[in-house]
Amino acid sequence: MSEYPFFFTWTAQQGAKPFALTGGQGAWFTTADGSRWLDLGSLSYQVNVGHGNKRIVEAIKRQADELCISAPNAVFPAKVELAERLLAMAGQGFSKVFFTLGGAEANENALKIARLYTGRLKNVARYRSYHGASMGALSLTGDWRRAALEPGIPGVVHVQDCYCDRCPFGQRVETCKRECATNIDATMRLEGPKSVAAVFLEPVPGANGVLVPPPEYWPIVRKACDEEGALLVADEVLTGFGRIGKPFGYQHWDVVPDMITVAKGMASGYATIGAVIVHERIAQHFEDHVLACGLTYYAHPTACAAAVETLKVYEDEQLYANSARLGPVLVRELEAVAKRIGVKSFVRGLGLLAALEAEATEAAWGRLGKELAAKKLSLHVDGKRGTAIFAPPLCIGEQELVAGVRSFGDAAVAAFGPA
Repeated sequence: MSEYPFFFTWTAQQGAKPFALTGGQGAWFTTADGSRWLDLGSLSYQVNVGHGNKRIVEAIKRQADELCISAPNAVFPAKVELAERLLAMAGQGFSKVFFTLGGAEANENALKIARLYTGRLKNVARYRSYHGASMGALSLTGDWRRAALEPGIPGVVHVQDCYCDRCPFGQRVETCKRECATNIDATMRLEGPKSVAAVFLEPVPGANGVLVPPPEYWPIVRKACDEEGALLVADEVLTGFGRIGKPFGYQHWDVVPDMITVAKGMASGYATIGAVIVHERIAQHFEDHVLACGLTYYAHPTACAAAVETLKVYEDEQLYANSARLGPVLVRELEAVAKRIGVKSFVRGLGLLAALEAEATEAAWGRLGKELAAKKLSLHVDGKRGTAIFAPPLCIGEQELVAGVRSFGDAAVAAFGPA
């Protein structure tokens, strides 16, 4: 039995690999043995502004001194300011925010809002997606995490992904007819005209391989949703707040979703908070219809204060621009790694979110994990699915990023063999 008096997530307890995290600064974190690690994965993809940000810590302290306990129907300055800032980020037409405790709850409540607004049961999501671990969000999720707890909630239909390197439709991105997008339209019609409440999409599925869609993808899906009367939900839990070079990822394409779900980078991990940002055409419905959603810790004061200060840090330190600027650098360096290793590989990325997918054995991926630990590099390595995913804090410097990826390249050559 594990020596710790608590559970670790997503693992058999005897197979857990804990580490004693003690602090950090910028793109680095420290552990109890005195080691200093370069955080190329932002822990669980959430540390967008970096470790050890004193401004956010002080904002939490000030809020705790002023108001530390609240209720869902309470109004206080940090709650109002946070909602106003989120609506301004989303742009014209968005009018209401529903606060949650994290990303899974954001998607749970978006599910509820879609059902209440449309009166429909069915929802569409993709197979290589992750929308959260609570039961509704897990039902939307298409990846390996869903199977252990099926059956989930009824009515979720999964479709194929925008996986251009291994197209599920056998096409090439240069000549295809964007079947990955048109298949969503076809699926909604096959499920029954006007029967789908919402389509849930991550702008770029991150944890499942960084699948960057072709530019026409989102506009095609938006048009299909409009024709079917289905809502389009942009799950920005991972991609939001500059992760892929824009405040919200969907802003790379000429679309406006009906709802946006956010968490992670919203407070950069300094507090537990998420939100559903709702367009006015949906929000108006609940002026005279009951919004059957609620959470005891809805908009907790210290979390709101942490998120407000986080949004200010993004602006003051120009972190969205830094992500956009360093995105091509990250892809360039990973492409150089791909040329060095002795296995077939693919590189995909947008902003400071990128993946190297390599056709290596699980044993080789295990060796890579050991090599990275020896070099004190932290990122998301998934040997079963053959991917290494990079999502460093947006405050990382170019020299730090280049040095980190090149060190990763040395580890990959040692694990996979040279080209």
